[in-house]
Amino acid sequence: MAAASAFQLRNIRLFIAFRVCFNARFYYPVFTILFLDYGLSIEQFALLNTVWAITIVLTEVPSGALADLLGRKRLLVLTSVLMIVELSVIAFIPLASSTLIFWAFLINRIISGLAEAMASGADEAIAYDTLSLEGDANQWPRVLGVQMRIRSIAAMVSMTVGALVYDPDVVNSLIHLAGSSLSVDQQTTMRFPVYLTLVLAVAAFITTLRLKEPHLESADEPTGVSTLIDTGRQTLRAGRWILTTPFALAIILYAMLYDHVLRMMITLTSQYLRLIDLPEASFGVIMAALSLLGLAVARLAEWMVQRFSPAQNAGWLALLTMVTLIGLTGFIPYFGLIPMSMVMVGLLLTDFFTSHYLNKITSSKLRATVLSFKGLAYNLAYGAIGVLFALLMHRLRGAGAAAHPDWSAEAVEHGAFRASIGWFPWYALALIGVVTFFSWYLLRGETAHRTRG
Repeated sequence: MAAASAFQLRNIRLFIAFRVCFNARFYYPVFTILFLDYGLSIEQFALLNTVWAITIVLTEVPSGALADLLGRKRLLVLTSVLMIVELSVIAFIPLASSTLIFWAFLINRIISGLAEAMASGADEAIAYDTLSLEGDANQWPRVLGVQMRIRSIAAMVSMTVGALVYDPDVVNSLIHLAGSSLSVDQQTTMRFPVYLTLVLAVAAFITTLRLKEPHLESADEPTGVSTLIDTGRQTLRAGRWILTTPFALAIILYAMLYDHVLRMMITLTSQYLRLIDLPEASFGVIMAALSLLGLAVARLAEWMVQRFSPAQNAGWLALLTMVTLIGLTGFIPYFGLIPMSMVMVGLLLTDFFTSHYLNKITSSKLRATVLSFKGLAYNLAYGAIGVLFALLMHRLRGAGAAAHPDWSAEAVEHGAFRASIGWFPWYALALIGVVTFFSWYLLRGETAHRTRG
């Protein structure tokens, strides 16, 4: 008998719990400066995150195919184990040399990318299939909305706490209030957000162990045991389906476009906040406040998928993205927070729309693999923009140092960063034009992209 409410299903509740534990990372408000304070440069930061994206690109689709063949629960349990390992590497690495630190972060980024790839699609697939079999698949937008709101609240807490414990002045004040004369420095407190995220990794592991694999109807073609041949066939089936389903291909292209541009801006948030004259101690509160936008955006997204067609929603995202990126180029002190908040809105809407439309048209036996293709597209684009950004920063820094030999290294760095942000609106505009034309060509004669709901 179907459950009256999606949230009566244990897998749905555990899906939300896993999303919270996996994504609510205490170090996010200080993500960029965490790398820098460990002793890495901003180019190393950009390149390390490109390695992260490349790792996902190489493992995303095979892991999705394995999830469809072996079971989504097994992949999610392994994901949580990898999350524990990835955090342990940088939580306990000694600050002995810059080379050792770089290699530790390189290992961290590779394992983190592998964990992201294995989680991508598997958690969503197990939840959606559970809802289809034991409840009502039409409740999926409500499930997405609720998980978005809960993740926003969890992010608010984790970001606020993460930024506070990163600041040695705040930590020392709390220690002294407790009656102790002990003092800690930045090299100690910068690890605290990582330690707290490690606790969530353990919670994610416990959560995945409690998941139950839904009993799906057998596929038309038996896949047999888990082998490389089975995985390859599954991958080819999903890839062929995407390429021969214009609506699915258009969804992935638009999602890739908006996600990688906006995610790159989120990655650079802490450096951006420094340059609009905001103190580092405020970063956590700011990021927490931005995460609360999910509470409102969830309702907005649910309304938009009912009110507008997919094509119209793609147009709204294009407008939002361009206005946001142009606003960021101003680096307006304090008020620069407004366009940065719109970056978060754009990312949340992109995630919601993509999940809603793609799950609705994808069959259960291909779901995790297709969602992994989506993740592959996301991270291929994110890796590419990471390399382009690193090259652009190198060029702009050299030009700035040559033009202003009297500037300090920090002033040159800040000038190059400001100039680099000015390239983003033009880059996004060009991609929007290309993707829109290609999607129009793909979907001519189709009606799915004009249908509401």
